[in-house]
Amino acid sequence: MSKLVVANLRVEIQAGARLLKPVDGVSFEIGTNECVALLGESGCGKSLTALALMRLLPDGGRVAAGSVHLADENLFAFTEAQMGEVRGGRLAMIFQEPQSSLNPVMTVAEQIDEALAAHRGLSGLAAAEEAVRLLEAVGLGREKLDAYPFQLSGGQRQRALIAMMLAGDPEVLIADEPTTALDVTVQAKILKLLKELRQQRGMGLLLITHDLDVVSDMADRVAVMYAGQIVEWASRAALYSTPLHPYTQKLFAVLPRLDRRGERLDSLPGRVPGPDSVFIGCRFADRCPAVFERCRVETPAFHEATAGHWSRCHLAEADQTLSSTVRNAHRITQIGADGAPYAVSLSPVLEVRDLAVHFPIRKGLLKRTVGHVKAVDGVSFQVAAGETLALVGESGCGKTTLARAILRLIEPTAGQVSLLGEPLANLRGEALRRKRAEMQIVFQDPFSSLNPRMKVGEILAEGMAALSLLPVSARPARILDLLNQVGLPEDAVGRYPHEFSGGQRQRIAIARALAVEPKLLILDEPTSALDVSVQAQILNLLADLQKKHGLAYLFITHNLSVVSYLAHRVAVMRGGKIVESGMAETLLTRPQTPYTQLLLDSAPGKKALLPVE
Repeated sequence: MSKLVVANLRVEIQAGARLLKPVDGVSFEIGTNECVALLGESGCGKSLTALALMRLLPDGGRVAAGSVHLADENLFAFTEAQMGEVRGGRLAMIFQEPQSSLNPVMTVAEQIDEALAAHRGLSGLAAAEEAVRLLEAVGLGREKLDAYPFQLSGGQRQRALIAMMLAGDPEVLIADEPTTALDVTVQAKILKLLKELRQQRGMGLLLITHDLDVVSDMADRVAVMYAGQIVEWASRAALYSTPLHPYTQKLFAVLPRLDRRGERLDSLPGRVPGPDSVFIGCRFADRCPAVFERCRVETPAFHEATAGHWSRCHLAEADQTLSSTVRNAHRITQIGADGAPYAVSLSPVLEVRDLAVHFPIRKGLLKRTVGHVKAVDGVSFQVAAGETLALVGESGCGKTTLARAILRLIEPTAGQVSLLGEPLANLRGEALRRKRAEMQIVFQDPFSSLNPRMKVGEILAEGMAALSLLPVSARPARILDLLNQVGLPEDAVGRYPHEFSGGQRQRIAIARALAVEPKLLILDEPTSALDVSVQAQILNLLADLQKKHGLAYLFITHNLSVVSYLAHRVAVMRGGKIVESGMAETLLTRPQTPYTQLLLDSAPGKKALLPVE
């Protein structure tokens, strides 16, 4: 028996004069103790589908058609008072960012007690005992009951939020990207927790994600969503063995893997059409590698190709199999026009020796130093021209502090950093500022690192002007060249950052770093917030730029799939120290330390790290 049945759900949002249709005829079901994954790129309508199920649509939004039945009761027929009892009780939702979902001025205990009182009528001692049981169920001790959200780590906040959602004893739990911002080890623990809770409680789970590796570990069935519609519906095994829709195939083709090293990842050009788009024919036609005339003029039906495996594609309708054109569409081409592998120089661009960053611990009225936090503790490595060194490890291990110390944004306590053979320790003022032009950083979130009040042309010209690198008359041509290198149109010069997608903003950030002609790029989680399709484009771009300019990359990440594809060497960091380092293929397949093995075992879809047999 199905716990949740969604039938022909349509959502409309009135935005001024525009009528948006972000969810357009979505149907799926979730059974007892079943996990259904809603998979797709950002903008395809996944989160709005979840909000519609909860009846939490934004201002101007309404359900235009369809029904949602929870255990045979139509939620759209409930009054708001009735829905208030269901919401957070029988049907609960975990949001992507727990920090924004938890009340910052209430303790964990107060927030759990609030949910217990609202949905189960518990108070006093009974509520206190149940709160302890819920925290222990999600792997937190009773000492966290009196903690405020800011006193918890990211993983602990997510666990506390799960405990709150479980307080209402939900029949179905919706998890919207619950692990996106977490370390690989914390992510593995949260996913394992959700799986165990689902099995123990017989709870249905709707997992919203763009991560195919997470889907492979968690889902029983998968709904692939594109432009407001489900375009493929299948069991996990069927989807991963025989993806039918060209969009699904493309999502698999763009994944980085160890056996794709030295090759160019397939790309998925363009972006998901906006909710104000008017469609004639197939919604994926403009991005499909196998599009033909019928796709442009006739909307494909949702066709059952094999038992339980549905696809919204004319090719699947025609003969229940995709043509060889589509099946081969994800083949990878070699980097570079000649397809030849590029050599890595042995000349070090960056050399770090025994680098340490210690922060003093001060106590007492006079704030005397009683100890030190050793954020970075004796780290040594080199990065050569044309080489990528991946620095991996959990949050708090010292990766970002190390990067800041290399750039001299914080002063090291001890050790030496040399760039192109020149020690940086003694450089000050103008000399240091000019040397920094040779080492640039690209941050995880390009939107917060780009000035929203400056146009793209101004952003790219800023570094050139500060260092007087080019005559003023030569800068416009240089800016256009930079835009061309990162694959952006020339008209981007006059536009602001908010007018671009996340992947395009990251390209702008990369172009800004290249504007001062650096020899070293420090890349701090540059793809973690991106869809897999956009991630592939950025990885291809970085590989192209490295080959063209001989750039050295220090790539900070917790995504081991990206490491397996891009990195030449890997350094594993823990507690401020490098605990293991080596060539990427050797380290990922034959780790020497228990901690590295733990990271590899924690990676969702870890088989993707290894070559295909």
